[in-house]
Amino acid sequence: MVGDAGAMNQIGPRIPGVPFNVDRIRQDFPILSQSVRGKKLVFLDSAASAQKPRAVIEAMSHAMETQYANVHRGLHWMSERTTDAYESVRDQVASLLNAPSRDEIVFTRNTTEAINLVAHSYGRGVLQPGQAVLISEMEHHSNIVPWQMLRDAHGIRLLVAPVTDAGELDMAAYESLLADGNVGLVAITHMSNVLGTYTPAARVAALAHRFGARILFDGSQAVVHRAADVQAIDADFYVFTGHKLYGPTGIGVLWARAELLDRMPPFLGGGDMISSVSFEKSTWARVPHKFEAGTPAILEAIGLGAAISYVNEIGYDAIAAHEQSLTDHALATLSTIDGLYIIGRAQDRGGVISFTMDGAHAHDIATLLDRNGIAVRAGHHCAEPLMQRLGLDSTARASFALYTTHAEIDALAENLERVRSFFQ
Repeated sequence: MVGDAGAMNQIGPRIPGVPFNVDRIRQDFPILSQSVRGKKLVFLDSAASAQKPRAVIEAMSHAMETQYANVHRGLHWMSERTTDAYESVRDQVASLLNAPSRDEIVFTRNTTEAINLVAHSYGRGVLQPGQAVLISEMEHHSNIVPWQMLRDAHGIRLLVAPVTDAGELDMAAYESLLADGNVGLVAITHMSNVLGTYTPAARVAALAHRFGARILFDGSQAVVHRAADVQAIDADFYVFTGHKLYGPTGIGVLWARAELLDRMPPFLGGGDMISSVSFEKSTWARVPHKFEAGTPAILEAIGLGAAISYVNEIGYDAIAAHEQSLTDHALATLSTIDGLYIIGRAQDRGGVISFTMDGAHAHDIATLLDRNGIAVRAGHHCAEPLMQRLGLDSTARASFALYTTHAEIDALAENLERVRSFFQ
């Protein structure tokens, strides 16, 4: 099937009239030309953090070389220019998510900080003791631990919706947990980082709203692979991180409805989030700056803007089609390997495949693959409760991106056969 990879990779438009060509796209990512341990790099760990296109690298370098200054505070030309570049990214994010207003976009360090912001500010400032937060069994630790801390400090109940054996949200159980009307907030993944499962977001949100709950989606994985429309799914909060969307680390996003942000107290205090300060009292800046204390991640935001432009240039339709082809090919190919078990059988899934192998620990699988230049993730993937639900302590995980090729999946399968033979 390797010989057919070129044909299969001609999927969808990059720009009008130009086909999606993964070989051309890979040239935009300098790191992919490297060799690892004398082998051509096969990077299948993009769900942990994606590689960066040259456009992102150059945008950040250009800003440092030609226009860097602190934002919002300065009246000189350099500060104004940098502020314009930084704030323009807020417009890009609003467009990416189809948010009603740019003022609903709050920059954070990452998804984890965005969820902590909601837990601290909405959780303590709006939710009442005795109300519940509802999460699911397939959450990342970043969408578990903040709610446990809120529970312990503020008297919020924490409920957990189960997943089915296929790795999908148990919708009947989910609805039953909402039925008493005591859930104030649902916080749930839009796409599992372990199972690849897409949550039926619009349906999940509709049920939450029917029973009086607000809903937060962790879009860290989903926003990379498909277009996310917060109005279409009727979300109340949506969070994602830049480094998975081909941008830099240190920059993330919280989108929330304006009326919710207005009700929420600040998360951090300091410079730039204030309107006035005296020794007696302080008043807060308007949303979104009320939640952005201190000097922000200026260069990282500019890098995120470049990443969004890059993804938009290729187009989500083309990306989704390419990655669906990759996922279908990987599921079919890996399923032929004796003793290898793919975790999760969701009908709607993205390019994240976790697996186990008879007689081989996930760490050993990853180590042996690395000897041949293939990078996969191994462990519990910051989802220990899900591992317990599945009766596992760890899995190996291959995850795909817009630069992944069918030939790389074939290389993974070929080397997994060698791993199997080694442990036999």
